[in-house]
Amino acid sequence: LSVSGKKVLHIDRNQYYGGECASITPLEELFSRFGAPAPDETYGRGRDWNVDLIPKFLMANGLLVKLLIHTGVTKYLEFKSVEGSYVYKGGKISKVPVDQKEALASDLMGMFEKRRFRNFLIFVQDVKEDDPRTWKDLDPDTTTTQQLYLKFGLDKNTQDFTGHALALYRDDEYLNEPAVQTIRRIKLYSDSLARYGKSPYLYPMYGLGELPQGFARLSAIYGGTYMLDKPVDEIVMENGRAVGIRSGEEVARCKQVYCDPSYVPDKVKKT
Repeated sequence: LSVSGKKVLHIDRNQYYGGECASITPLEELFSRFGAPAPDETYGRGRDWNVDLIPKFLMANGLLVKLLIHTGVTKYLEFKSVEGSYVYKGGKISKVPVDQKEALASDLMGMFEKRRFRNFLIFVQDVKEDDPRTWKDLDPDTTTTQQLYLKFGLDKNTQDFTGHALALYRDDEYLNEPAVQTIRRIKLYSDSLARYGKSPYLYPMYGLGELPQGFARLSAIYGGTYMLDKPVDEIVMENGRAVGIRSGEEVARCKQVYCDPSYVPDKVKKT
């Protein structure tokens, strides 16, 4: 909004950026937030810690990264490629292979299963949703993911690996959903992996809280004003329209108000 010429005032009740997705630092602030005694010296310097309240990786070719690049916010951020990802299977931790050499050496599946899995991945990469010639008699919109797995003869372990380590589903409900959704997720994983080679995941050097802070810096360059640790006591309404906010005795008037649901609990409904 600032870049497009709007006057922006951003007010946050917290002392930090990011709200519920903040990266808390120093460590003393995190312990205080959860009512725990202050950390002792074994934790080192509190300023060396950035703890995400909601840990989450960024897919290197995902929409969020594309948005960050498009807006230019990446000029104010530092990212690191995650070195690798792992799965727990059969009582031990195994690395998710990222290239053919690692795949051949991996103990996550047997040699014959690797061949079936390779054929499955080739199919996924070749599928074009708007070209039925690439579907191989499997309409991705009507075929379930379970049916797709069975078509390629993937065993249960490989199905679990594919669904949870590649497509990143948190449960097995996806098995009964259209296969096109799983195909899109695996393509995203593959395309993200291709960008940097080691891993499909990126992570801000100082935690996810850096993302909103990066937008704050960009906004400030174009005249935006940010106020942290500023309580919002009321959203001022006139004739059913939001026309400003009140903080203590101060009122800031505006044409539009954007906020998360916690600022207007009486106007939202949980679903």
